[in-house]
Amino acid sequence: MVTRASNPDAGIPVRSSLRTTDLDEAGRFCRRLFYESVRVRPLDDTRTLDFVAEGLGLGAVTIGELRYGADVFVTTSDLEDAYHVLAPLTGAVQSRQLGHVVAADASRAVVLQPVGDVELRMSADCRLLSVKVDRAALEREVDAALDRQVSSPMPLAASFPTGSGRGRSWAGLVRQLLADMRGHNPLVNRPQIAKQWRDLLISGLALTVEHPFSHEPAARRPRTVKRALDAMHAQPGRSFTAGELAGIAGVGVRVLQDAFKQHIGMSPMTYLRRLRLDRVHQALTHGDPWRTSVGDVAARFGFTHLGRFAGDYRRRFGETPSQTLRDRR
Repeated sequence: MVTRASNPDAGIPVRSSLRTTDLDEAGRFCRRLFYESVRVRPLDDTRTLDFVAEGLGLGAVTIGELRYGADVFVTTSDLEDAYHVLAPLTGAVQSRQLGHVVAADASRAVVLQPVGDVELRMSADCRLLSVKVDRAALEREVDAALDRQVSSPMPLAASFPTGSGRGRSWAGLVRQLLADMRGHNPLVNRPQIAKQWRDLLISGLALTVEHPFSHEPAARRPRTVKRALDAMHAQPGRSFTAGELAGIAGVGVRVLQDAFKQHIGMSPMTYLRRLRLDRVHQALTHGDPWRTSVGDVAARFGFTHLGRFAGDYRRRFGETPSQTLRDRR
């Protein structure tokens, strides 16, 4: 039986669940939830599958808790637009990507990169937290704290501990969100609360998994900067002025500009323009090339001068908006 709820366009979490003994049905569920290239086969043909899964979509973050009830071999091609964390609650999983083999259990999680085919071996008793995080969203989270653009994809550590420290806290957040979903907590269904959960999971992962920038000094963002950032992320297409952002932050324009340069590494308006470009890139990457218009997407995110927009886009992503869209065909 499969159940779903909520509309992704409404900004409300999208839930799904399935319990089945049918391998094909289990595979289809995982493909809908995570990646179209997912394939599953049992390692022991004599054991009956008992697949149980729950999924929760939060825009840039997709969470699943699942078990197969049998030893299985799972493959998928490049994740492309995502980083992925596998954190067993029970049992064990072994991953192979780009020749690197990593074992995980209840004390350690696997981190998968966007590039490189993936092979997984899951034990019959493995109950797995599976968390997909949008590649651009995680990179923006790290990028925003530095005075430069990070490389993409970021070379993340292949695993991190979940039995203690930040890893334990982050995995606890994921479990709590799933528990609230099961309990039909009405707060989780509110778009603003769901957005805060999503942002917390992304920022928490950026602080948890090791990457080349993990140990760089980054001053804690003051509340004034966070207010402005929250406003821009909530409405990236809005025609903010420097004065409006300063008013939202509760300080003067000069104070906000100095705070952004100190804590973000750029002015508020420069950050807003980069945020808009990233949102356009994400929309074009996931858009239907036969129905999506570059001009419409650019306008949706506040770009009114298409020539200037195209030049900025090419400098940031190394290709034109039309090339990004054509690559989807």
